[in-house]
Amino acid sequence: MITLEICAGSVASCIAAEQGGAHRIELCDNLLEGGTTPSYATIALARENVKIDLYPIIRPRGGDFLYDDLEFSIMQKDIAVCKQLGCNGVVIGLLTADGRVDLPRTKMLVEQAWPMGVTFHRAFDMTADPLQALEDVIETGCERILTSGQRNTAPEGTDLLKTLVKQADGRIIIMAGSGVRANNIALLVKETGAVEFHTTARSYIESGMKYRNPHVSMGGIPGVPEYGISQTQVQDVKLILELAQQAAAE
Repeated sequence: MITLEICAGSVASCIAAEQGGAHRIELCDNLLEGGTTPSYATIALARENVKIDLYPIIRPRGGDFLYDDLEFSIMQKDIAVCKQLGCNGVVIGLLTADGRVDLPRTKMLVEQAWPMGVTFHRAFDMTADPLQALEDVIETGCERILTSGQRNTAPEGTDLLKTLVKQADGRIIIMAGSGVRANNIALLVKETGAVEFHTTARSYIESGMKYRNPHVSMGGIPGVPEYGISQTQVQDVKLILELAQQAAAE
């Protein structure tokens, strides 16, 4: 049984994810920074508009995963908000300065989140020893790990993903994510042994702006269209899920 999670950067993307047949949503803001905590209104409206599992990311800023006390307090408050709004879970990731899983504070957040589920996100890919990190995340009580196998994309990290699935041995779910597309999902299913996959299934929709000032760029990120809106596409979700299910059945 394949589970497909969509990383959604807007309420519109959440709706598209559900329409495409996705099983779960990781709701984020600022996808270009790897995802940060979305606003209260975004979480609330997402919850009102979709029935599938909703897991907002709890990440107060971009950058590393070493958080000070103030940032940790923000994470605690955001988890309380998610629980209040009826989310099914949250997505977290905290490390120590030496690249290990921050066991005490991760455990605290998992306990605070209960009965919501908790995913440990790709902070895992920044750990110094992924096999030890796997055992540490299991100890925290998280239900799954989102990982690309410590590479930029899951296809590049296939070997480690396979090792992690084998070592986990059903004690925790290994969810492969980053760079998961229709053209590689079948191979990932067959090669890694994972049964959960994570993708944005997004493309850029042309802006409706008619006037465009050629002298000003608000984004300035190479490869990102200034007048484009990033949104999950229903047909892409359907295709990725269909191909994954076919590969799992073979």
